[in-house]
Parts: sequence; C-alpha cells; structure tokens
Amino acid sequence: MGFFKHLGQLFMLAVGLRRYGAIRALDRIADIPDWAPRLLRTFTFYIPRRMKLPKADGERLALALAGMGPAYIKLGQTLATRPDLVGKPISDGLLTLQDRLPPFDAKDAVATIEAELGGKLVDHFSAFDEQAVAAASIAQVHKAVTKDGRQVAVKILRPGIEKRFLKDLTLFEWLAIFAERHSVLGRRLRLTKIVETVRETVLQEMDLRLEAAAAAELGDNMAGETGYRLPEVLWDQTARRVLTIEWVEGIRFADKEKLGAAGHDLTKLGETVVQIFLTQALRDGYFHADLHQGNLIVEQDGTIVAVDFGIMGRLSKLERRFLAEILFGFIRRNYVRVAEIHFDAGYVPKSENLEEFAQALRAIADPIMDLPVEEVSAGKLLAQLFATTERFKMQTQPQLLLLQRTMVMAEGMALHLSPKASMWKISEPVIEHWIKENLSPEVRLAEAINQIPRLMERLPSLIDRWIADEPEPEPEPAPLPPEPNRRLWPFALGLVAGAAILKILSI
Repeated sequence: MGFFKHLGQLFMLAVGLRRYGAIRALDRIADIPDWAPRLLRTFTFYIPRRMKLPKADGERLALALAGMGPAYIKLGQTLATRPDLVGKPISDGLLTLQDRLPPFDAKDAVATIEAELGGKLVDHFSAFDEQAVAAASIAQVHKAVTKDGRQVAVKILRPGIEKRFLKDLTLFEWLAIFAERHSVLGRRLRLTKIVETVRETVLQEMDLRLEAAAAAELGDNMAGETGYRLPEVLWDQTARRVLTIEWVEGIRFADKEKLGAAGHDLTKLGETVVQIFLTQALRDGYFHADLHQGNLIVEQDGTIVAVDFGIMGRLSKLERRFLAEILFGFIRRNYVRVAEIHFDAGYVPKSENLEEFAQALRAIADPIMDLPVEEVSAGKLLAQLFATTERFKMQTQPQLLLLQRTMVMAEGMALHLSPKASMWKISEPVIEHWIKENLSPEVRLAEAINQIPRLMERLPSLIDRWIADEPEPEPEPAPLPPEPNRRLWPFALGLVAGAAILKILSI
C-alpha cells in the first residue's frame, strides 16, 4: 500500500514540475538518468503549462517547488547550496526560491495563540493586527501590543503544518533510499542523510521555543558587539507554536534604495554582516544560518538587527581547530600538509592518494593566488572544491549545508550593497584575530603547560615499569574525530582558503 501511495505522490510531483515547465531542468542535472525526465513527460503530457514562465530552468524549478508546499521549498533551498549535485545553472536559479505563501486566516492565528498561551487573546495583547506582516511556508507574523504597552512581533505556526510537512517528506525519504540501494552515486552523496538533515532542520523550526532559545543564546554571545544586536524574547508570550519578540523598526536589507536614501553607509553594512557571521562561526561556534535579506533590519542609528532564528549552525572547538590547521597550510602553500590534515581527520578515504589530493588542492589555489581579491568569489571557490569531492570519493556531509548556504548568503548581501565588496578583505580582521588567539606560539605553549599535571600523574607508574623492566604499553591509536567533526572540509576551505590564498594574513 505504501508503494502505491508513494507513486501517487511522485505523480503529483511530476504534475507540479510540468505546470511550470520544470521537467526540462532535470535534463540539466548530469546525475539524473535520461529516462527519468522522459518518463515524467510521458505521464504528464496532457497537463497545461502556466503562461509567462521565466526562461532559466533553475528559476522554473524554483517556482514549481514553491508551489508544492513547505517540504519542497526547504528541499529547493538545500539544493541551491549544492552546485556539485545539480549544476551551477540550476543552483543559481534555485537561489531565487522565495519562501512566501498567502497568509492563513487570522481566526486560526488567534485560536493558536489562545490554545498555546491559555485564556483569551485579550489576556495577552491589548492590540492585535489581524493582517499578517509576513507569511512563509511554516509560519506567519502579526504585529501586536502587549498589556504593558510594548510593540511586539508574534510568530505563529501554520495550522496542520507538521502533518503536511511529514507527509511530503516521506516521498523524499523513499526516493533517497531507492537511489542509495541502486546507485553508487546515491550512496556517495548520502541522500538519506540529506533528507534527514532537512527533516531535523524543519522540525526544529516547528518548535518556536527552540527558536526563542536560539535568539537568547545568540544575543548573549553578541552582547559586546557594536552595530549588531538581537531582539528581546518575551518568554511569557512564547510557547511551542507561538513566539513573541520585540518589534523592530527599520529598513530591511533587501531595500537598498531606502537604505541609501536614509543615509546609511551601504559598504559598512555589508562588511558588518560578513564580519558578524565570521565572529559567530569562528569565535563562538554558533551562528545565524538564515541570512537572507529579509531577516536583517537596519535601525535608524545604523544598528543591524537579525530576526528569524529557526535555522542555526554550530561548530565545536575541535572543528574550529581543524579549520585553523587547514588555514595555515594554505597560507604557507603547503598543500601536502593540508592534504595530510584531511586524511588524518578522515575527510578523505585512506584508499586515496595523498600526493594526488595535494596536487588537486594546488590546482584550485595556485591559479588565484595573485588575482585581485575582488575577482575571487567564495561561491565560485566552493564550486571548485565540490568538484574535487567527487574525484576523491569524499562523502557528502549533509550537516555542512547550513554553513555553505550561510557563507554564500553573507557574501551575496555584501555584494548586494556594494558590488565591489570582497569577502576576503572584509574577513581579514576577524580571521587574523582568531588565528592569533588559537594558533599563536603563546597558545601552543599554554596548551603544553596544561599537559604537565597529566604527565605528573603518570610519572609514578612509568617509574614502576622502568624499575620492573616492563615495556611501556603501546599507546592506543588516536581516534578519528567523531561524526560531527567530519563536516568541515569544504567549509574550512571555502571560508578560509580565500583568505589564505589572497594573503590576507601576514604571519
């Protein structure tokens, strides 16, 4: 029965693609077998296409996915970060995918608030605007006033969104399992893991208490930064399906003309966004991973306020340390050392040739070593690096998708405000400080000193073995980093190779 259910879902997917003339986009994806688009066309030949469709296949695919529901929108946003999988033209087109839907009825919004917070609407808000100010696939936002007179934004989940999303996701899981069972490429790309990541990300977005906690944690981390802040969370008016934060007055990043007319320094705003992202990722290991232009608001004094914290990313301290080691290798053009780090960490299978991998890294880095910084794009660099993954059988790390997407978004916003902006020049202060803090001789000396107490604890047993003429037991091999630490190789290269390659640091 489940098989026929999935076939029915697949048919509806084909219909959606046909309506927007998006089946031909599948022809452009090299890893999709030729028979698949032909089969979809055969079963949907009688479905009429919409009029006035864009010419670009990627943009048609974006429109089709946007019209099929929240799970398809999230899938499209994920694929937009994977030019290695879908090809750059399709990836570029998917970047136009807009997560906007018509608002649901205000009566449903009020019913959700009363069910989640208890009592009546008037018990929590003295005023509530029934017209939604924003509506996306998972939730919508209303402006309101609390009982004590504070203006707030109230985010409310769509009715039945969890059930609808999980229903759509079952088709993705079925297709991913089928592809991995019957395709070596499917197994290398770890498609089931990609779907699992989409599931985990969106399920987290559907618990607004987690989003509130994310906003609070990020706010604590960034409390000392100038030119950037987080809105305050109102916990008394927050629950699983309702989130209330302070209302932010200002101009959104998307409106470049208004920002300029208001006298804001556009170049400075773009630099701040990139540097804040790097500070969050490198210094704190916790970053806002949904940096599209609608989620950043500029207040009158030029302060950037971030909103919408449903998608966040984390990096462990060890992951950041690996990143630093890779950076040093690129700075010194020591590609063999960079390759060794990848092999030691388990990023590249041991069966591959280390020298050949080092040569591939050189092929990526050397051609752009002496280019002006404004001619190097982080997104383009990522595309080259992804091409290398296939050659050396590196498994895709789905958890890395948020990091890739955020970096490209940060660069995109800087370029949106200032076309001559350079991701790597802007990154210099943050990366230079972080490298010195983590890999300076002083830091390494302190780490060595910290090992002395542990060595002193072992000293008696070593003396006893020496007296008894017992050999020192063979040390256990150093364990590979746990699975979360195998996420970073493209991010590390994409984030910092440009900085290294373009000689940002003078170490």
